[in-house]
Amino acid sequence: MRYQLPHTRPGQVVGLLGGSFDPPHQGHVHISREALRRFGLDQVWWLVSPGNPLKARGPAPLDDRMAACRAMLDHPRMFVSDFEAQAGTRFTAESLCVLQRARPKVRFVWLMGADNLAQLDQWQDWRDIVERVPLGVLARPGQRISARVSKAARVYRFARLKGAKSRFLGQAEAPAWCFVNVPMRGISSTELREAGDWRRNVNN
Repeated sequence: MRYQLPHTRPGQVVGLLGGSFDPPHQGHVHISREALRRFGLDQVWWLVSPGNPLKARGPAPLDDRMAACRAMLDHPRMFVSDFEAQAGTRFTAESLCVLQRARPKVRFVWLMGADNLAQLDQWQDWRDIVERVPLGVLARPGQRISARVSKAARVYRFARLKGAKSRFLGQAEAPAWCFVNVPMRGISSTELREAGDWRRNVNN
């Protein structure tokens, strides 16, 4: 099956930032820019998910979130994709498997905040994720310690790449992960949702 995906060349390293982006905010842009620089990526794709299996309430309509993401991203190497909706996948492990089949000559790196590493063992088939693609972990406020002592960090401590070698993450064979401390912005999608109807700003 053919999917609508950003153009890539064989051998390129693409960072994947998945999430509901409900709504997207400058914190997402910030960690994407940091990931490009710190992990030596050629591109970053925002994979806007139809829904988050770990959240009881569904997000805003996908079209609204996609439009908000595109309005926010203004970078020649960052792209927005609804790949999971196209592929009909629900979980990250499944999405990665299908995406690697679609672009077998591209090297993918899964990007996440340190808070996601702290709860990674709750994800469906989380070990398959770690052993399928390298993980680029970016520190978020208040989550450094919990991430470093998390189950995933303990189980795969042998696969950790030192921060000084972060630019080589995309060339590493999974399992491999790298934790980098970066100046973070504390804004969250939850705070923006609670502040009001963010979709009104996009649609006006």
